[in-house]
Amino acid sequence: MRHFYLIFLVIFSLSFSLHAQSQDTLVDVGGYKMYFNIMKGKGTPILFEAGGGDDSSVWNNILEKIHNVTGTTLITYDRSGFGQSELNPNLKNDSDFGIENGIKELETGLSKLGYNNEVILVSHSYGGLYNLLFARKHPEKVLSIILIDATPSDFWNEELLTMRDMNIDMSAIKKPSGDYYLNSNFNETMRYTRIMQFPENTPITNIFPENSFPSFPEILSNRWRKLHKDLGENKDNVKNIIAKGSGHAVFQDNPALIINTIIKAYSETVDEDQQNALLHKALDNAIELSIETKVNNRSEHDLNELGYSFLRNEELDKALEVFKLTAILYPDSFNAYDSYGEALLMANKKEEAIEMYEKSIELNPENENGKKVLRQMQQE
Repeated sequence: MRHFYLIFLVIFSLSFSLHAQSQDTLVDVGGYKMYFNIMKGKGTPILFEAGGGDDSSVWNNILEKIHNVTGTTLITYDRSGFGQSELNPNLKNDSDFGIENGIKELETGLSKLGYNNEVILVSHSYGGLYNLLFARKHPEKVLSIILIDATPSDFWNEELLTMRDMNIDMSAIKKPSGDYYLNSNFNETMRYTRIMQFPENTPITNIFPENSFPSFPEILSNRWRKLHKDLGENKDNVKNIIAKGSGHAVFQDNPALIINTIIKAYSETVDEDQQNALLHKALDNAIELSIETKVNNRSEHDLNELGYSFLRNEELDKALEVFKLTAILYPDSFNAYDSYGEALLMANKKEEAIEMYEKSIELNPENENGKKVLRQMQQE
């Protein structure tokens, strides 16, 4: 088993980060240009879709770490009229700028860049509707989807659209602009996508935070959370993850969670040998992220999940490394000691397991499952 001080030494000496070369590209999609940023690699490309009103720059802080582990191509872009992309000059009516046209522009850009085949989709907020339409149109190409507090297709009913209309002043939004046309088509977009569902055979990870929109009226926030919860509970292909303590932009509040979720989704699309190599890299990645974000306690969940992934793969030694590291990094977490104790018990290290469960219960006297396991060990 590797010593942890060696791992830390490697990580802290890692100006090792291979700064991946990204390529800024303006693509002519029919008499006007759209901006794409390509971080080139090998493997299934991952396409990132920003939220409404945002451009591709929102993803910048997480791309390099994902690329360092996966080595695959990462694609971000600005929708027409946002960021560095020009507004389509050929359309005459407001309705021409709707979401269907946005999908066509994306398809044209990807085709010209040579990315016509399989893809993994990542989206935030309103961008989830782009993932929805793209996946429905190309179910055979989309291998996996990661939704980050994405807009539920059935969230905006007529009552809520009426409430929204009363609070949006279209005259205050610059015209022509991407933001203007997004808002002028908003109601029709929501009506258009309202009955749509993702393909049933596509694996989806649905990440939603505890605090999506703190300023939302309670009627809205409750409905938003319920629809997200229902998505994971009612669909066999959907896994829900709640981002504790995060707001709407989870990739900013908890980048480690998003980075490792994307890496995990990618690993499930490759063969077993590649997957094992990715897991090794993901371990280093999770450790590095834990150190970076220790103060904010953001990566404990990610490390815990990684440890259990090793348990599921029957790689007990690796799981013990991860759980031990988690307990070192998060000495005030009862769950870290509980998980480490569980792994030690599986490794037949009973005395050490008892010590970990006792520490867990000391930190959280309400850890009933820990008490039960401890009693069983002490009676044996």
